[in-house]
Amino acid sequence: MKLFFCTKSSNYQSISYSTMQPCCSSISYLLIKYLIGIIFLMLLTVSELSAQKVLLGIDVLQHNNFSILKGKNVGLITNQTGVNSKLESTLEIFKKAANFKLVAVYSPEHGLKGYIAGGQTYDSYVDSVSGIKYLALYGKTSKPTKEMLEGIDVLVYDIQDIGVRSYTYISTLGLAMEAAAENKIEFVVLDRPNPLGGLKVEGNIIEDEFKSFVSHFKIPYVYGLTCGELANLVNTKRALGNDVKCKLKVVMMEGWKRNMKFRDTGLLWVPTSPMVPYYETPFHLVATGVLGELQTIGIGISYTLPFQTFAAEWINGDTLAVKMNDLKLPGVIFRPITFKVLNGDQKDKILNGVQIHFSDYDKVNLLELQFYFMQEHYKLYPEKDPFSLTSANRNKMFDKVMGTDKVRLKFSKRFQVDDIKRILRKDAGWFKQLSKRYYLYN
Repeated sequence: MKLFFCTKSSNYQSISYSTMQPCCSSISYLLIKYLIGIIFLMLLTVSELSAQKVLLGIDVLQHNNFSILKGKNVGLITNQTGVNSKLESTLEIFKKAANFKLVAVYSPEHGLKGYIAGGQTYDSYVDSVSGIKYLALYGKTSKPTKEMLEGIDVLVYDIQDIGVRSYTYISTLGLAMEAAAENKIEFVVLDRPNPLGGLKVEGNIIEDEFKSFVSHFKIPYVYGLTCGELANLVNTKRALGNDVKCKLKVVMMEGWKRNMKFRDTGLLWVPTSPMVPYYETPFHLVATGVLGELQTIGIGISYTLPFQTFAAEWINGDTLAVKMNDLKLPGVIFRPITFKVLNGDQKDKILNGVQIHFSDYDKVNLLELQFYFMQEHYKLYPEKDPFSLTSANRNKMFDKVMGTDKVRLKFSKRFQVDDIKRILRKDAGWFKQLSKRYYLYN
């Protein structure tokens, strides 16, 4: 290591620490050794902190030798995200376990391996060698039937979610809990982190007539709970979505804190679906995903930046970036972007717009970003109303994801975010207070 010290012959000279001698009355040799020691300890501490790991529910279950499953016939609800902290598959772990029997495996949207595109169905089958049934919980049958649960003593749920109401894995969770209750089967949730953290709550709750597979629970769009905490909440508060109460147990994580984003956990991210490849993607999905239901504005799904853009052929990206940045929205910066569509109906078209860059996840209001974009877009291109450019079915899907049609109907009159803020924000406060009773982690 080289340090610089003043000498009689020159202002500064470079010398090695091993041969260093005190030469300035203002800096003592011992003080420098002390400071270097402090720096060394700090580096060690940072290294230790970065190496710390969160233990997942599956890790804890393994460490306890699957004691709660001993002697039981088990049904596992999982997909490619069901892995332990070493990326070992929960499915393979269950297959090898000696003290219980894996009878059936159930998978949500996107299938067991997570490669099936959103909205596409897939088939069930039976493994002719092991006899294990592999059953689809998406499409014709989203809720396990009595026949699908035949011979099962306990259902175990192990799927990484993204903390967003419209992401259908929590709908699968709720419907499976209902089926377990109706068939007097135990239900176990192996808990996992909420990648958005456990403090962010945004958006309105759904209205009764808008309950659907993309809005199964009467919770805000961003709900700030782990899947285990959410299961406890809806299992107790039936008015939030589930009609019956099951015999529920949550295998808690170890080391997870509410202020942790996924990047803070020390865990490795497994893509939760084809368009959620990175741990940052859930933040972008909240910011653009509802608008994306209209399929009139490019949000990056057909490019290499899923959910990260607002773009269209007619947009001037430089102008839009200035308008968006002039809003001075906290925690976000907009950069002009031009890209060529790689797939889909608009393949090879050139789109212009902005890419979304988050500077502070805690400060930004994610859900409102797409409405601020539509506000500024309308000022520049009033003839390109995204709601008019799409079909009636896409507008209905927008409403389903929002859990109400009030947002669309009110906003589309003047395209002013201030007109819908009350609707978007009215439920966050009371839900935070309610959900605190069901926190499993500080």
